[in-house]
Amino acid sequence: MNFTPLPPLRLGANYTPSVGWFHHWLDFEIDDVRRDFDSLAALGLDHVRVFALWPLFQPNRTLIRPRAIEQLGHIVDAAAERGLDVAVDALQGHLSSFDFLPSWLTTWHRRNMFTDPDVMEGEARYIETLAASLADRPNFIGMTLGNEVNQFSDRPHPDPHPCTYEQAGRWLERLLAVCERAAPGRLHTHSEYDAVWFQGGHPFTPAHASRLGGATTIHSWVFNGTAQRYGRAGAATEHHAEYLIELSRAWAEPGRPVWLQEVGAPAPLIPGEYAAEFTNATMENALTCEGLYGITWWCSHDVSRELADFPELEYSLGLLTSDREVKPAGQTVAETAARLRTAGRPEPVRRSTGLLLEVGDEETAPGRPTCAPGGEFYEAWARLAADGVRATAVLAGRAEDTGHLAARGITELISPLDVK
Repeated sequence: MNFTPLPPLRLGANYTPSVGWFHHWLDFEIDDVRRDFDSLAALGLDHVRVFALWPLFQPNRTLIRPRAIEQLGHIVDAAAERGLDVAVDALQGHLSSFDFLPSWLTTWHRRNMFTDPDVMEGEARYIETLAASLADRPNFIGMTLGNEVNQFSDRPHPDPHPCTYEQAGRWLERLLAVCERAAPGRLHTHSEYDAVWFQGGHPFTPAHASRLGGATTIHSWVFNGTAQRYGRAGAATEHHAEYLIELSRAWAEPGRPVWLQEVGAPAPLIPGEYAAEFTNATMENALTCEGLYGITWWCSHDVSRELADFPELEYSLGLLTSDREVKPAGQTVAETAARLRTAGRPEPVRRSTGLLLEVGDEETAPGRPTCAPGGEFYEAWARLAADGVRATAVLAGRAEDTGHLAARGITELISPLDVK
């Protein structure tokens, strides 16, 4: 029998600069970045995800600052010198509760970022410039359009840029095509926060997340009601990332890669003394999933207490302190990285049980709230996980699709109503 080894799992961190946070672009010092990357390479990580602040890179719709593009290149090169690959996010967009939109999208110049033709043309030009500037660098992974930009499209954002499901899809398809044209063959993706999976009527849908781009990206945060409802060590909490990965498979073609692109241990819901335990459980459960491309922890370094007005949990999410000291969660990630280098990634668990998911229309998923914490589907999946059953999700409309089920190795379908 031929044995094909599994591809190495990517294990990295979302890069939060230890000096100045993302405001470091204003007073850019490559030596600070190099020291940060030294501390990440010492953990055994293989990549970072880097964020360009949109208003600083494109302060006018027709001005993309060459100096900013040059500085981004310096970051990617500094990472390469330390054996780190780099994924780059463009439309920032939204980071740690702060919005960063260029002035040509606000107040007197207010235009919709998802639907206005001039804005979309400006976004495309900006993304193409970023991607093209990095296309020839061997350690460039690819572009992500932006960080959780779907939060701008709908409630509860205080000043949304509304769009429809169709408009969101066209926006994603156009900008992803720009990425591929500028940097062909790289891993180009888009990312959303969990309204895409949980919020009925939200214009960005699971079909978008699971079918567009080179991989499905998962942002798993247990402060969304999960840890509040099930506790820091509840099965639903420790398996939340795994749950979202398997939920995404209900819409995806078999074999599509999934990137756990953001996951972290938010205090006080995950108290600091339990952060390592949560980190280990989250990663080990995610490693049971088939087709997992990688895990990118949020985040690399703590936010300095010298910076004001962050939500309290944002200050302590780092694998390292803002002084680059390794924290317990960082040590846990380092130990996992060492094990994966030595032994390789574990074989994924065979998920023969499919939990039937009824959300209405497959494309727009109006019944998504059943997938949210407290929802019928969510509760059933969590009970199965607590009982040791590694289930996946199957759209009810595919229950009779024997080819689809066989391709995924599913031999048993159960209804949430049958899970006691």
